[in-house]
Amino acid sequence: MLGLLLMGAVILGFMWLNKPEVDPNSPMPQEQLTSQQEKAIADNELASPSDSLTVAEYNMLAGAIKQYGVADSTGRSSFATADMHLSSDGRNIQGYVKVDSVDVNINYLVWPELSSTTLPSQLVMDRAVAAVKSKLRDLSQYRGFARYLHGDDTSVKLENDLVSLDLSSKGGMISRAELKKYDSFRGGKVVVCNPDNDNYSFILNSSDREFDTRDFYFTPVQENDSTVLMNLELGGGASFGLRYTLLPGSYVVKLDVVQKGMESVIPSSVVTMDFLWHQKMTRQEKGRMFEERNSAIYYKYAGGDVENLSEAKNDNDEINERIKWIGFKNQFFSMAFIAKTHFNRADLKSEVLSTLNPEYLKEMDAVATVDYSASNANPASFDILIGPNLYPLLSDLSDSLQPDDDLNLTRLIPLGWTLFRWINTWIVIPVFEILGKWFTNYGVIILILTLFIKLIIFPFTYKSYMSQAKMRLLNPEIQAINEKYPGQENAMVRQQKTMELYSRAGANPMAGCLPMLLQMPVLIAMFTFFPSCIELRGESFLWAKDLSAPDAIISWTTNIPLISEYFGNHISLFCLLMTATNIIYTKITMASQASSNAMPGMKWMMYLMPLMFLVFFNNYAAGLSYYYFLSLLITIIQTYVFRHVVSEEKMRAKMAEAAKKPRKKSGFMARLEEAQRQQQAALREQQKRQKGNRR
Repeated sequence: MLGLLLMGAVILGFMWLNKPEVDPNSPMPQEQLTSQQEKAIADNELASPSDSLTVAEYNMLAGAIKQYGVADSTGRSSFATADMHLSSDGRNIQGYVKVDSVDVNINYLVWPELSSTTLPSQLVMDRAVAAVKSKLRDLSQYRGFARYLHGDDTSVKLENDLVSLDLSSKGGMISRAELKKYDSFRGGKVVVCNPDNDNYSFILNSSDREFDTRDFYFTPVQENDSTVLMNLELGGGASFGLRYTLLPGSYVVKLDVVQKGMESVIPSSVVTMDFLWHQKMTRQEKGRMFEERNSAIYYKYAGGDVENLSEAKNDNDEINERIKWIGFKNQFFSMAFIAKTHFNRADLKSEVLSTLNPEYLKEMDAVATVDYSASNANPASFDILIGPNLYPLLSDLSDSLQPDDDLNLTRLIPLGWTLFRWINTWIVIPVFEILGKWFTNYGVIILILTLFIKLIIFPFTYKSYMSQAKMRLLNPEIQAINEKYPGQENAMVRQQKTMELYSRAGANPMAGCLPMLLQMPVLIAMFTFFPSCIELRGESFLWAKDLSAPDAIISWTTNIPLISEYFGNHISLFCLLMTATNIIYTKITMASQASSNAMPGMKWMMYLMPLMFLVFFNNYAAGLSYYYFLSLLITIIQTYVFRHVVSEEKMRAKMAEAAKKPRKKSGFMARLEEAQRQQQAALREQQKRQKGNRR
């Protein structure tokens, strides 16, 4: 018996000497924790000091972790952040809070007596309590989203040969988009959006809470080379994510909102999800004026037209109709969210930034809503366009992205009103595209395009010249009529005799103006085409380094009052050449007109117009001034060729021969003569009454 007692004493002593040392910062064994904790709670023996975690708060935290944490095979749920790792079965919590690199056991914050070793300093304990209480508030407010309120902002890259995208874990958004084939005037590549000035998010609403994706740190999951899922595991089998897919050779990234088990987070009564988008638009071009004029928020009504906010001033619009897409458009580049279904409504706002801020153009905001269902695995999808405003590209995307809908993405390129847009889309752009396949120098392409356009309008140019020639030959006879019937009282007679002369000679005073009017739509179409033609961007020709920008040969820093806004702080050589050619053309035109000597004031006005064009066109794209210069130069050459080819003697003989033939009056001439006759009769009657009154 004594031996057995001695053996038991030795064993007990050995066990006491070799018992494991309890680390106050490590989780306590579940069995020990459960029995001691339950007894303490039942007996209410361990009172919590004011700077400790209360039992009630502990129980709330245990339940919240169980409900919103990530479940494992043991039936427990865990909640982990950078400074906290906790797990719970709904009643008891295991884990630690990290404060100043010290791991503090969560249970010691409620029951410090459980620790068998020295606790950390009171300051560390207080900070640990504050961190746990803050996390409890987050769990109460954000539920499963709470674990993602803090983290490290990391990025994942998606790229192809056209676009490089950085996806940020903070907000799960595209934080940076770079276009690989386009250079910025500052150096480097064009960056359409960047993390400092651009963000977008989706907002979900529960019965009493708002969940904004910008507040959370997503977990990137690389699904394959072209797809990344930015994911949030919310606990209880619920998850929410944004899946991005960028295919090879595409400027479009597909965004799918994906979710699972969200019925436990978002009530079924919530049927919409908000979409917020903000961009502080960065300058991409050296010439601010044109870039600012061509930057705006564009949007397309579902099944309707494309509209835009004002480019020139602050503007906003509240749209209570369905919208297919919303785009933030720069002069040559755009970013647009194209909904697979539609946006239900949208509030859009654009603010023009001061020129004192040289880096940015405008502040743009869009707030919209889309349909949402917590039970739908894919509640919303978008095609995000991030690319150049290239007409063939946008035309193909409009047809291929959503074939059942006419997206009208080409409307992002301002090509003028309907008639001018028709000329650009059906004539100018196709020819320009074909020439671009054969020639690499865009100065040569513009030359060939100009020749092609002049060839199309050649019949009108020739008719205009012939009409002016006839009028010039009739000028002596018109002067004779004016001398024969002088004075205001003979005005109607002079007009009648002049019209009879035109009729006999087969001349029409309007024939010279009509061809010019027919040419005007082409000239205006080209005026809208060149500033929007991204193909010219960065293309050099002769002294012009960039045909999409002014070709400044002299620059200065001071502003010229009144005209600097239009003229700029430079002189463009192509604009000077255009102005000089325009003056020469004006001189030739005035010399060929029969009435050029009769109206000296009009003559000076005609010479003033080219100088006005110099002021307004000096800040325009070099390609536009170059085109107008070529067009005027070719017209001058045509005029001299016509003068050498067309014999005025033969024309005079034909006019004389035509005058001998009886001519049937046209309906217009008959009505004109009848109006003149009635006016003459009324004038004679008025003169008679005046004579009677004087008597």
